[in-house]
Formats: sequence, C-alpha cells, structure tokens
Amino acid sequence: MGMTGRRALWTAHIKSNRKPRVQAIKTDMAPFTGTVLGIDPSLRGSGFSVIEASPMHTIRLLDSLTLKLGASKSFTECLGEIFLTTQQFLKEYPITAVAVEQTIYVQNVRTAHVLGSARGACLSAVALAQLPVQEFTPLRIKKSITGRGQATKQQVSQMVMQLLHLLRPLPYDESDASAAALCYCFSSKGLSYV
Repeated sequence: MGMTGRRALWTAHIKSNRKPRVQAIKTDMAPFTGTVLGIDPSLRGSGFSVIEASPMHTIRLLDSLTLKLGASKSFTECLGEIFLTTQQFLKEYPITAVAVEQTIYVQNVRTAHVLGSARGACLSAVALAQLPVQEFTPLRIKKSITGRGQATKQQVSQMVMQLLHLLRPLPYDESDASAAALCYCFSSKGLSYV
C-alpha cells in the first residue's frame, strides 16, 4: 500500500471520530519496584498473594494462599485467623506495600458487617506493621488486569496466570488477591510491567 493509500485510511479513521488505541505509554518516571501483599478479604475464604516487582520490569508471584475457615470456627476465631495470617505474610516477606480489594456491593447489612470485619482484621495487622495500604474497587482491579471493568472471575484468573507466567490458574481467591497486588504495581508511577 502506497503513501496515498495510508493517508486515505488515516483520514477515514480520524473522520470516524474513533480514538486510536494506545498500547503503551512511556513516562520519564521509574516503575514501581518492591513486594506487594495483595488481599481479597472474606470471613471464610480470604485470598492472599505476594507479588514482587523488580527494577528489570519483571513481576513474579512469590506466594499465595486461600485461608479456608470452616463453619466450626466462630466469627471472632475467623477474624483472629485472618489477622494472624496477614501478620505472618508481613513477617515472612519484605513487603513494601499492601493492596486490598474494597467491598462495594453487598446483599444486606449482615453481609456488609461480616466483610467489613474481615477487612478490618487484615488492615489492623497492616496498620501495626506501619506499611502503606491502597484499596481498589473490584471494577478498577478488573480494568487494570483485563482492560474491562465487567470481566468475570475466570477472565481475571486467566489474565493473572498470563501476567505472572504461571503454568495453571490460581484459585479464585488467590487470583483476586494477585490481581489487587498487580493493580497496585500497574497504578504506581512509571512503565507498565506487561
């Protein structure tokens, strides 16, 4: 295709009022480097994930866990386990920041109370460690990972697997926690790690 043909295509594109897709944005700022603990809090199945972002523009999964707590555990016992598990991750890895998924949609007041308490247990451990914490809405996390705010859990899980070069998808709670940590890395200043 000659230069005239390319100009005609570009002119038609501009006239259609569609914005061209931007694949990468380069800034003069350095990318985020450090180790992020991602948390997807829930009373009976909290997800935890530790992501390391290196100065060489690589990201990797160091650890992940789904904290499954059965019905035999009381409400307060569950909160204690969530707190202790968060503390354990903070002690075991050189965490520089924490990313937590916010609770947006709740079915009723009791669900809001339970989810809020689980988040409080995580955030209490983070506060005692005096680490920076960033909370992200599920919509923002999904958009950061998949490009779509309405992505399904399966789509998020598949994209997390690709971004972290894993051989198989993580369980959904761990995948959601990893997505929160990745969102922190991508939202921080500098270049994208993808």
